[in-house]
Amino acid sequence: MSYIGQHLPAFKLNAYQHGDFHEVSDTDLKGKWAVICFYPADFSFVCPTELGDLQDHYERFQAVGAEVYSASEDTEFVHMAWAEASPTIKKIQYPMLADPAGKLATALDVRDEASGQAFRGTFIIDPDGVIQAYAVNNFGIGRNADEILRTLQAAQFVAAHGDQVCPANWQPGAKTLTPGADLVGKI
Repeated sequence: MSYIGQHLPAFKLNAYQHGDFHEVSDTDLKGKWAVICFYPADFSFVCPTELGDLQDHYERFQAVGAEVYSASEDTEFVHMAWAEASPTIKKIQYPMLADPAGKLATALDVRDEASGQAFRGTFIIDPDGVIQAYAVNNFGIGRNADEILRTLQAAQFVAAHGDQVCPANWQPGAKTLTPGADLVGKI
């Protein structure tokens, strides 16, 4: 099943952010673009490199009107302990979602039942709560925040300019394509 064009499932999860705990639900994501990045586990190896990379790009995500959320099946208390122990995680400003029952990971089909952990699923959700892009990587394959941001910006462009599409390697400000008979066989 493809999640493209599907509404983000209803959820309500605890989150850790800046030394505090709060609740985040699907309704909190409405009204702005959102990126949810699932990862296997706190106190692991590839995960802090990805979360640190997202933090290094966090202001750029915010500048284009998007909020970033990381999510694992650890509790918010484990997120806090990890932030206290790791200099990389300590610098994170975005919400770290706690999905210890794996309900959201299961609903989005990124939960590995054998390990009880989430694969590296990335979901880009529009302001109406509709999934516009997603990718899932296996445990050992880290993601690139630049590419997540580029994909988000392409989704935003297409949403704003429905008659145009973004070709491979498109960057904001680059040429787009307007599908039509005049392009058939010409690209």
